[in-house]
Amino acid sequence: MADAVAEALAGEEHLLVQAGTGTGKSLAYLVPSMLHSERVVIATATLALQHQLVERDLPRLVKAVKGEKGVDTSYAVLKGRSNYACLHRIREGVPDDQGVLVEVPEGTLGAEVLALRSWAEEQAESGGPGDKDHAPRHNDRTWRQVSVSARECLGATRCAYGEECFAERAKAKAADSQLVVTNHSLLAIDAIEGIPMIPEYDAVVVDEAHELVARVTQAATDELSANDVDRAARRARRHVEEADAPSNPADDLADAAESLRAAMSETEAGRLDRLPDIVAESIELVRDAARECVSAFARGPKDAPGEPDAGKAQAKAGVQEVFATAERLAANSENDVVWLSRPFGSGRDRIPDRLCVAPLQVWGQMRDRLLTESTVVFTSATLMLGGDFDVVASTVGLKPSERADRIGASDAAPAAKVDGDAAATSGVLPWRGLDVGSPFDYGRQGILYVARHLPPPGRDGLGAAQVDEIVRLIDAAEGRTLGLFSSRRAAEAAAEAVRERLPHLTTLAQGDAQLSELTRQFVGDPHTNLFGTLGLWQGLDVPGDTCQLVIIDRIPFPRPDDPLMSARQRAVDAAGGNGFMQVAATHAALLLAQGAGRLIRTVEDRGVVAMLDPRLATARYGRFLEASLPAMWRTTDPEIVVKALARLSASAEE
Repeated sequence: MADAVAEALAGEEHLLVQAGTGTGKSLAYLVPSMLHSERVVIATATLALQHQLVERDLPRLVKAVKGEKGVDTSYAVLKGRSNYACLHRIREGVPDDQGVLVEVPEGTLGAEVLALRSWAEEQAESGGPGDKDHAPRHNDRTWRQVSVSARECLGATRCAYGEECFAERAKAKAADSQLVVTNHSLLAIDAIEGIPMIPEYDAVVVDEAHELVARVTQAATDELSANDVDRAARRARRHVEEADAPSNPADDLADAAESLRAAMSETEAGRLDRLPDIVAESIELVRDAARECVSAFARGPKDAPGEPDAGKAQAKAGVQEVFATAERLAANSENDVVWLSRPFGSGRDRIPDRLCVAPLQVWGQMRDRLLTESTVVFTSATLMLGGDFDVVASTVGLKPSERADRIGASDAAPAAKVDGDAAATSGVLPWRGLDVGSPFDYGRQGILYVARHLPPPGRDGLGAAQVDEIVRLIDAAEGRTLGLFSSRRAAEAAAEAVRERLPHLTTLAQGDAQLSELTRQFVGDPHTNLFGTLGLWQGLDVPGDTCQLVIIDRIPFPRPDDPLMSARQRAVDAAGGNGFMQVAATHAALLLAQGAGRLIRTVEDRGVVAMLDPRLATARYGRFLEASLPAMWRTTDPEIVVKALARLSASAEE
């Protein structure tokens, strides 16, 4: 893998590398990236991997090559501005919704804010990073009291504390480093939205690349609620009241918020293929009022030299954000998907109705704005879906027809080199795929059991037959079970049934406590089961006897009423493709591969992945899904599986 990455960087050719747990893929891309002649960006999806790179892998690598001539071992971590504490906000105060500075609140929130302020001052004095991941315990609401968004920031040249600014120091360090470690979202904003966030670079390594499309989509999704517009109007009122206008533009913006609230209340939730007239008109009112309000800021009183008004900057940023989102919604582009989200809840806990707008697809933007500008290495444990790289390559903007060769095949021949200028002219972006294999012997370490005898899953959640199967399997394993469910309701129903019928075992459900606490209990007692949804499918690493059985209740197809997925599926169908296979089945294959990957984490691990959905064995698309899973020994015989689990349990007790 290291050789392939080095060749890709030198030859300016994109590379997809599937590298499973235990292959050492981090070092396999860090070494050639450090040896590359120009700066390389390393983008990860999760904080856990970022910590692993910065706190373990990179320090070890730097120590190992220390003293080697000509090797630049410098590296830096770069995050979005809101991830860093803001010294101006900490020292000058936080404006309220009317732009007036407020005192620190009383109670627990106030105590946490004071602790964060003290910590930030210590970080400033010691030269620490000042980012939220190194901060004392806090929640998102508390962190907002000591941070600002990119729009709210006064700018280093206007801020009295610009030279001490944590975010500016991080950017400066990144500009002097060979490697810049960041996240998928910041990469998307920099490369795809064209907002400069990262110092100029030559190449990118995208780790956890199976997450990239979702993170890019998330970064390019905007939301608007009447409460957002109301808040922007309140903050703006004091700062535009002296502007040269017949009325206060902030009042017009507040009126537009009421119009939007009324329009959304009369509109059915879900995807809006065409904006209803009442919604379109209210969005236009918001857009026009916000535009006038932004103009009023420019006509109003100027800040005193050297004394920028933080409250004014925050208020203007809020109005600009409302304007940008309203303008995008009003455009009603065929390249966007719009839907009305109406969350559950009531009273003070109810989340307001929101209009959401997301890109119909992102592969085009990724191809035009990332892949044509930089060499990109994509790597993950799950990049081969249906047994091939073509599916994932297509989602990130690479065409199957552009694949240079089949690396590792005996008949592979070197492809003709297409240099950067020629590729740009011809529109060809050559790429290669490499599966480096795994240190695990899946055929001997794991069993994939498909419960073919069960009825297909219904819309009403778990049926009696599925519950009986879960109880029987867990009883044989004597706990040690990770249950991955398609819904919170199914996870809770299964947990309740297992607690009632197997009371001698401890059964935990996601939501009972923080995930870190649930994981600690799961690891601490082998006779424990942990049931949950998506957060466990991808984010849990529990090697050893803790987990010898992974239960998956059903194939994780996207919900039929998912506005974005259903729109993408329909668009593929309209273009002559197979929307179900290219969107729904691909989504399911990726999640299944991630879920099944929770079982075998070391060369000593043994166990069973039990799929309770018989469609994996009976449906035509089942072959595609199975080909995306680790090559475990397959069976549909429940008796074989029960006996295997009993033997594993007995062995673990010895």
